[in-house]
Amino acid sequence: MKKFLSAFLSCMLVISLAACGDSQSSETEATTASETVSAAENVSAAGFKVDGTKLLDANGNEFVFRGINHAHSWFRDQDTTALDAIAGTGANSVRIVLANGIQWQKDDTDTVKNLIQMCRDRKLIAIVEVHDGTGDDSIETLEKIADYWIEVKDALIGNEDCAILNIANEWVGTWDSNKWRDGYVSVIPKLREAGIENTIMVDSAGWGQYGKSIQDHGKEVFDSDPLKNTMFSVHMYGTAGKNESTISSNLEGATSQDLCVCVGEFGYNHSDGDVKEEYIMQYCTENNIGYLGWSWKGNGGGVEYLDIANEWDGSVLSPDWGENLINGTNGIKETSKICSIFE
Repeated sequence: MKKFLSAFLSCMLVISLAACGDSQSSETEATTASETVSAAENVSAAGFKVDGTKLLDANGNEFVFRGINHAHSWFRDQDTTALDAIAGTGANSVRIVLANGIQWQKDDTDTVKNLIQMCRDRKLIAIVEVHDGTGDDSIETLEKIADYWIEVKDALIGNEDCAILNIANEWVGTWDSNKWRDGYVSVIPKLREAGIENTIMVDSAGWGQYGKSIQDHGKEVFDSDPLKNTMFSVHMYGTAGKNESTISSNLEGATSQDLCVCVGEFGYNHSDGDVKEEYIMQYCTENNIGYLGWSWKGNGGGVEYLDIANEWDGSVLSPDWGENLINGTNGIKETSKICSIFE
């Protein structure tokens, strides 16, 4: 089914100190409470923060993705050209394909840090993801991906205001909500224990298209995050994006539970059927939900039609997909707002 080469501390602390009792003990408790509130404010102010169905930026303003996927791992020599062109479309975000070495050339800390800086320089919010576990049902694979993020965490720490951590692309190929839950409930606390405070994004099961996994167990995955700073993503192709009722159901399965969700990938057509891309963009616009089109350029294996651009520099957009995504009604140029941290 895949198509390519292949904020916690949102809790308010209220402490009442009695006038009587041991004054030294009360003073110690008050100091501890003050330090805890200060720490909470610092974490919240450091970067993006999930607030119910909304994603808030470091200034506390709602941010809605209007972006594009870019396959860095297979086209490293095109990063500068592609990111320049993607920024030129008016996009406010870019989801970047990375690799941890399981299948493709491993991206080291400096590479990830440089890519995030390149996005910052272009006023793009970076959503970084590891693609090696695509369709893999093994929790061991997800754990290896989590270990990778801990290894390169210095690229993420300090960039909480402009980088979202989309742990693993389309992990769990089967339509198995329980396995999906078990895997993420296991790795998310480990990422937090390692000091990673970026907003986390979790793709749904079923190659990203089984939105019901979020409906079934999204709350448990969210609650496993000590920072309560996790959002979700549904990928919409011929299964999850086949008609209006399916599209709305997949997204409402999250938002009806006060969970934050976006469309992390979508196209206008795919091997599993036609996609109602115009309705995806319309629904997302009407409901302040983010979307990111797949993908800028480089698709192969019979799905070249998913290229948004026919040239890396964006001088020619694909007529059936790119023109609609960028220039169409509810498209990127019409609906994208640059993150307020860049103002």
